[in-house]
Amino acid sequence: MTKSLDHNKAFGWAANDNSGVLSPFHFLRRENGDNDVTVKILFCGVCHSDLHTIKNDWGFSHYPIIPGHEIVGIATKVGKNVTKFKEGDRVGVGVIIGSCQSCESCNQDLENYCPKSVFTYNSRSSDGTRNQGGYSDKIVVDHRFVLRFPDGLPSDSGAPLLCGGITVYSPMKYYGMTEETGKHLGVNGLGGLGHIAVKIGKAFGLKVTVISRSSEKEREAIDLLGADSFLVTTDSQKMKEAIGTMDFVMDTVSAEHSLLPLFSLLKVNGKLVTLGLPEKPLELPIFPLVLGRKMLGGSQTGGMKETQEMLEFCAKHNIVADIELIKMSDINSAMDRLAKSDVRYRFVIDVANSLSPA
Repeated sequence: MTKSLDHNKAFGWAANDNSGVLSPFHFLRRENGDNDVTVKILFCGVCHSDLHTIKNDWGFSHYPIIPGHEIVGIATKVGKNVTKFKEGDRVGVGVIIGSCQSCESCNQDLENYCPKSVFTYNSRSSDGTRNQGGYSDKIVVDHRFVLRFPDGLPSDSGAPLLCGGITVYSPMKYYGMTEETGKHLGVNGLGGLGHIAVKIGKAFGLKVTVISRSSEKEREAIDLLGADSFLVTTDSQKMKEAIGTMDFVMDTVSAEHSLLPLFSLLKVNGKLVTLGLPEKPLELPIFPLVLGRKMLGGSQTGGMKETQEMLEFCAKHNIVADIELIKMSDINSAMDRLAKSDVRYRFVIDVANSLSPA
């Protein structure tokens, strides 16, 4: 029994209350079952959802919480029923680690929309086990929710694709942005999601305009990320000229903001897709929606099949996140900076080289 417990010992950094302060935390992972893969975590991205959750901004946090759902690591143990992975494989773990496997959503490879989907952290598995995320040394996951990390895709800058990448890739596919090259996409907000949306949009052959409150990031949006143009929402003349010019707008902003200016940019039949999760409801202007036959939609991450497809797509097109690599001990200052949008464009924790129980 003692040997088993020793084998299951794990270590990470957890938030213990809504102050959101993370500190060292010892806990137990479950045994590697017949259908499981144990992953030694190498890198873990820092998602804005992590910040919301540790602060209990959405009102459903259960402490202690080890966040992290952009995990890249090495498979160190596989169950006897696992054939897709072997020890030593480089793998990824994203936002969910379980679902019912039998509902309509699961049968359509949309496990992320399953009513019984199990999140990588701040949730419980069907056996009652409390799930903890990737700011830790290892994780045990059902093999159906483990992803093969493609050769050529870096582990550190590729990690944010497991949430940020699929969150922009999935709506591009679903809302028809990839069906015809040359369509015009506006990306509202050039942060962790927005900068990846620019790269993936360009790879799909879209004309991409970044929409922002200031011109601060204009040069990097165009020269470094490949955007075709940059639109400042506070420039009334430029906004007027851009009315009715876009086929799609992808809204990645998590703060409270007005949707009306974004609707005005859309052509007739245009689609505004919201991805951010503000703490308070946004006001929905009905007149532009009705009079322009426009659509407002939402989207979250993606199912396992689509997420694997996204990873292969990004590997083929050399798409990764622009990151700041940090040590585990830097995480609280990184969270403070993330709250102020002071990051270009994603923090990634070098878990394997900086997380130590000592």
